[in-house]
Amino acid sequence: MTPAATQTPAPPAAAPDLYAVMGHPVAHSRSPAIHRRFAELTGQHIAYDACLLPLDGFAQGVRDFIARGGRGCNVTVPFKHEAAQIATQRSARVALAGAANTLMFMAGGGIYADNTDGLGLVADITRNAGVALAGRDVLLVGAGGAAAGVLGPLLQAGVRRLTVANRTLTKAQALVQAHADLAKLLKVELLAQTPQALESDFDVIINATASSLAGAAVPVPARVLRPGSLAYDMMYGPAAHGFLHWAQQHGARPRDGLGMLVEQAAESFALWRGVRPPAAQVLAELQAQLQAEARAASRTASPAEAQAQAPAQAPGAGAKA
Repeated sequence: MTPAATQTPAPPAAAPDLYAVMGHPVAHSRSPAIHRRFAELTGQHIAYDACLLPLDGFAQGVRDFIARGGRGCNVTVPFKHEAAQIATQRSARVALAGAANTLMFMAGGGIYADNTDGLGLVADITRNAGVALAGRDVLLVGAGGAAAGVLGPLLQAGVRRLTVANRTLTKAQALVQAHADLAKLLKVELLAQTPQALESDFDVIINATASSLAGAAVPVPARVLRPGSLAYDMMYGPAAHGFLHWAQQHGARPRDGLGMLVEQAAESFALWRGVRPPAAQVLAELQAQLQAEARAASRTASPAEAQAQAPAQAPGAGAKA
């Protein structure tokens, strides 16, 4: 009788590298699904979660995550300025913006900060939406961390005039002043105004405030829109419905920030893993998923609710220009 072969136990599987998105709120975030899909498509062994942190607990939350073995994290509202402050090394984009959306935890305890928001926004507008930014007049609404992160890349995209509008004028002026040298170098007219003072109209309007997430009113008057203007909300999904509906009602082309989310995530993933994921494929898959979710929701909604949902049923799908 042939003896049974002795089997050597398989070595235990290596634990995945840990990543997360940190914010307040954060339950709405699609970042975990996006990064997990990136990992599947590129063969990377990672785990990615969403971490809700208290408003006064960002730094402690980062320390706790590092202690658990975290390798890096994305940062969303309202912690982007604080993320830049706790870093021991900062990219040129972070140094300019004073805000970070990506942290990488290095051996020895260092924290490297980058900001991929602007790269993602410009890629989504120019590549996915097909809207040229060069030579255009752009309105950036807001002067917080989200706006700070995209202003430099917008200037570098070759816009003709860029106006930062914020309810607190001094915040808009500070953001403009921080980018004044870059704007002068690139020969871009860079201005700061309050929303109420806006008199001209624009080719591209970008909402970088948290008004959509909070369900607040649109933060700028309709006179800022030109026929066919691109009205872009950096939020996405149901949070962006109000802004997108307002834009559509006034003859603009609405687009939410789903494409920006995927594109900035691809930049973060490439920084962490050294592999560039297929952002276009993941964006198409995510758009299809959210369209299906919107159709399912509309079947159970009242007629009025279904009509209100309509502008955002194709997240990220703006008209080509």
